[in-house]
Amino acid sequence: MSPDAVRGMDRLLELQDLDLSIHRLLARRQTIEGGEEAATARKLRDEARGRLGELRLALDSVEVESRRLENDVDSLTRKADAEEARLYDGSVANPKELEAIQHEVANLRGRRSRIEDELLDQMVRKDDLEDRIRQAEAEQAEADERVNEIMGSTAVELDEIEQALESRTAERKALAQAMDEELLELYEDLRRQKKGVGAAALVDGVCQGCHQKLSALELDRLKRAGGIRRCEYCRRILVFT
Repeated sequence: MSPDAVRGMDRLLELQDLDLSIHRLLARRQTIEGGEEAATARKLRDEARGRLGELRLALDSVEVESRRLENDVDSLTRKADAEEARLYDGSVANPKELEAIQHEVANLRGRRSRIEDELLDQMVRKDDLEDRIRQAEAEQAEADERVNEIMGSTAVELDEIEQALESRTAERKALAQAMDEELLELYEDLRRQKKGVGAAALVDGVCQGCHQKLSALELDRLKRAGGIRRCEYCRRILVFT
């Protein structure tokens, strides 16, 4: 098997760069978040954001249900009015049929009344949720202010770190899925052993992981070798550039 046949080998250094970037971001976040007071303030802020998000979702659900009920009320009203019109427009003369129409009108209006009661309940719930959302927004604003007060300008940096971590983690996941399973397993194992660096470029015969120059004999062997190629000194995976 040629080196090129190892799926993902050509993008292994890209994966390594992503991992190093993620590691730096995590280390920086840990440094910023070191203080207990700051950690408590962030915890309270995150809880406030979570409560507000849940309330907004609940309000969205109530509004959707209210619109559905309003449509049902409109539909039943139109049907009842149409049936009632038939009672008096002279188009129906049969007493039994007239009686059936009366029952249908009563049934439609009864169903509409029950739905209107449900709609009223939704309106009450909506008012309650809107009050709670205003309170939750005030609590979140207070929590945000407290975090900013403690953290100062680092709060902005933390937000940027979180966004960068989310982006790079998603990118890494997609890239790892395209890798050969054996290659990825070896790379991950080496990362744990080699301070986060499991793969290195080979530039002018020098391994960029340990900065040792490989012998001409070893270079020739690697060029002819198949599969995954590794440094004879540090044993990291070598990527020819």
